[in-house]
Amino acid sequence: MTLTSVKKVFVGKGAASEAAIGQVRVVECSPRRPDARRCLRAYFDELARRFDDGFDPARSISADDEELTPPEGLFLIATLDTEPVGCGALKFHSGEPAEIKRMWVSESVRGLGLGRRLLAELEDRARARGVRTVRLETNRTLHEAVGLYRAAGYREVAAFNDEPYAHHWFEKNLGSHPSSAGARV
Repeated sequence: MTLTSVKKVFVGKGAASEAAIGQVRVVECSPRRPDARRCLRAYFDELARRFDDGFDPARSISADDEELTPPEGLFLIATLDTEPVGCGALKFHSGEPAEIKRMWVSESVRGLGLGRRLLAELEDRARARGVRTVRLETNRTLHEAVGLYRAAGYREVAAFNDEPYAHHWFEKNLGSHPSSAGARV
């Protein structure tokens, strides 16, 4: 199924959209790979367009390549027919909650459940590393993200960092069992 056919499926949703999202492959990779870089560029470009005062990654809390590479972290990329359509990352901190970073889904596949799938995959991988709690922060203009995190069981908490672009800070206790959201759509 091509990206063009996914866009057509978007109109119909239902079983066809589930089949489309089932064609998406999520894998761990280096954030240095060209397709990972493409996702990160698209993510930064979207933040720059949507944030009231733009977005400069250099002003944001770091999530550089080394921090998103084992053992310090990991980077996931979602592809549809080799086309990168989403990404997400984890930063691990010994004895502290892990951070979810760089969550992005291409506009071409939004509404199909890929954000939920990426989030569940990140949670499952954090849990597999013994992480009990994950945290993330987001900007108020990212309404879809705020809704996703709340629907996935994240609770809003007091600011736990000084991210200049954040208006919401969230946390989720992962417990020890795979997430029910981990079921693949």
